[in-house]
Amino acid sequence: MADKQTPDIVYTKVDEAPELASASLLPIIRAFAAPAGVTIGTRDISLAGRIIATFPEYLTEEQRQEDDLAALGELVKTPEANVIKLPNISASEPQLVAAVKELQAQGYALPDYPYEPATDEEKAVRAKYDTIKGSAVNPVLREGNSDRRAAAAVKKYAQNNPHRMGEWTADSKTTVSAMSSGDFFSNEKSTTLAEAATAKIVLETAEGETVLKEAVSYPAGTVVDATFMSAAALDAFLAEQIEETKKAGTLFSLHMKATMMKVSDPIIFGHAVKEWLKPVFEKYGDKMKELGVNPNGGLGALLERVKDEPEILAAIEEVRETRPPMYMVNSDKGITNLHVPSDVIIDASMPALIRDGGKGWGPDNAQHDTNCVIPDSSYAPVYDATIEYFKANGKLDPATAGTVQNIGLMAQKAEEYGSHPTTFEIPAAGTVKMILEDGTVLHSHSVEKGDIWRSASARKAPIEDWVNLAIERQAETGYRAIFWLDEARAHDAELISFVKPILEAKGVADKFEIMAPREATVASLETITKGENTIAITGNVLRDYLTDLFPILELATSAKMLSIVKLMQGGGLFETGAGGSAPKHVQQLMEENHLRWDSLGEFCALGESFKFLGNAKGNAKAKVLGEAVDAATQGILDNGRSPSRKVGEPDNRDSHYWFARYWAEALAAQSDDADLAGHFAPIAAQLAEKEAEITGELAAAQGQAVDLGGYYHGDFDKTAAVMRPSATLNTILG
Repeated sequence: MADKQTPDIVYTKVDEAPELASASLLPIIRAFAAPAGVTIGTRDISLAGRIIATFPEYLTEEQRQEDDLAALGELVKTPEANVIKLPNISASEPQLVAAVKELQAQGYALPDYPYEPATDEEKAVRAKYDTIKGSAVNPVLREGNSDRRAAAAVKKYAQNNPHRMGEWTADSKTTVSAMSSGDFFSNEKSTTLAEAATAKIVLETAEGETVLKEAVSYPAGTVVDATFMSAAALDAFLAEQIEETKKAGTLFSLHMKATMMKVSDPIIFGHAVKEWLKPVFEKYGDKMKELGVNPNGGLGALLERVKDEPEILAAIEEVRETRPPMYMVNSDKGITNLHVPSDVIIDASMPALIRDGGKGWGPDNAQHDTNCVIPDSSYAPVYDATIEYFKANGKLDPATAGTVQNIGLMAQKAEEYGSHPTTFEIPAAGTVKMILEDGTVLHSHSVEKGDIWRSASARKAPIEDWVNLAIERQAETGYRAIFWLDEARAHDAELISFVKPILEAKGVADKFEIMAPREATVASLETITKGENTIAITGNVLRDYLTDLFPILELATSAKMLSIVKLMQGGGLFETGAGGSAPKHVQQLMEENHLRWDSLGEFCALGESFKFLGNAKGNAKAKVLGEAVDAATQGILDNGRSPSRKVGEPDNRDSHYWFARYWAEALAAQSDDADLAGHFAPIAAQLAEKEAEITGELAAAQGQAVDLGGYYHGDFDKTAAVMRPSATLNTILG
């Protein structure tokens, strides 16, 4: 259970690979923090934990959990906040349902997930489950803007040990395809509110007015956007791309973010599933609906629903033979791009494909050129420009490349990632209006049935904080600094009206450039190709996309990024880098007892958290711990102690042993705190002396399947036994 008093540092309990790693790393952190008087607590923001906290009325007293996410949401609004946030599952519908079924099997009497709620009770249950889907965590915790960059030690290591990059050729057929009209970009409207206001969102049809959302409140200075994607235009675009892919002889791939954009993107994904199987839906649509098929859940769930319908299965196979080959998530297991909406996440899938020379894995388990379908054109130009740049110039050289840092606007649910409560699939043709209390129509769109309409906003205080954070970062580094804003886009034009006056008032307008994303991408690639550095100052979505794209090109992974959120009320949120929660790593652990998750992101965040505690809160011992963490992290890199991918070789647990050893050695060697040096000197000596025993015990644990007691909701004792198999190491740490 989570600690209930506010500790000095809160370490989040999450899911999958990073949570398994925590079972090994967190006891080490606590053992090192205690002699400095630093308390380490936990809060459960895992998918299972959030499900349990949402339905206390269905559970026994012993099963209930506090709402730790809500508690953390309050903590990050205070100067006392010091939170280390690991990657958690941003649940798609299939993941949510799987977690619920696992908890039910463990004796939690949770209600089933209502796919098509009919009664008021089912609608209430569905509404609660929907609050858990998608990126329900990050918007709550991110009460500050983002400062993401490669830690100096990590970047230096990547340059000295460059990873393999796929070859790019000028005749590559890999391309990015996006809508040219009818999408969110082309339909966007935006305005900045001069005064605080409350709006309602209504749909006016021939039959009357339907209120889609009541009482949406905005403080003065808020940028309020509204837009929609035409369902007809989307379907026509998808049909065209399927045919174009077939003509080109490439793989068809759809790249979405159904986790973060948890309302709009699953709908778009469902359109792709329906278009891919259009003849099947035309002939058997009513029957499939009876069977509970929801295309938004993906091809995998669809196939499960029709598995006992040979006629439908035959029709699906017949259509498949007429389609181009599809980009595969797992070709060995037949898992396609369209199987699960959360399996192909654009900010991870596109950079990996680009790193591999534009190649994606096909159903024949070989790599091929790919049509990367990104329906909305708001951010597709970033990937298009990157691909065209490498076609013309060849692959990036990690040994000489500079770096792209990022300052990202994300505080207080900024921009599209805060749009879930105000996104709607339109039930009938009409006009959607945002109407203020005084009757003023803020935004209006004519829509058709099935269109996807959404509104998003960005508040004045976060915008100003974002610009000032960019000014600080540029002054500290002297790097080329670019605001990635398109004056031809409605929302970006409003942001530019904030940015320019602040830069001019601070006398630094000459140190910044403003470019549309396509041009900014090319400028940034040109800069890092020359070995120079740049700062990308972006909105929320580009923050997310770029802090995968450039790290994957520069470092091979985004999991090793330094990710600092300077909370607006003075606290600190230290994210352990991007990279997702790595379900494949969990599968390998369960089958082979080998965890290849690299905790370097956790090490980087930990050092920053301790140093923040030292500098901002006056805890000198914590600062010493933090500086020693940096030395230990450098030791991991310099000595090649990161995990191997193969069973029988050192894994995550071995890297934690070496981290503890290097950390203890650094503390023993430092002269700023004699008490800490004296405490850790014998520990460092024991860790060195017992190296053979410890590494032998860790190696002996590998090779056999293990039982964690659950995937989403594992058993604490079973997981600890798996992740802490060295009795010698455990004894030394106490």
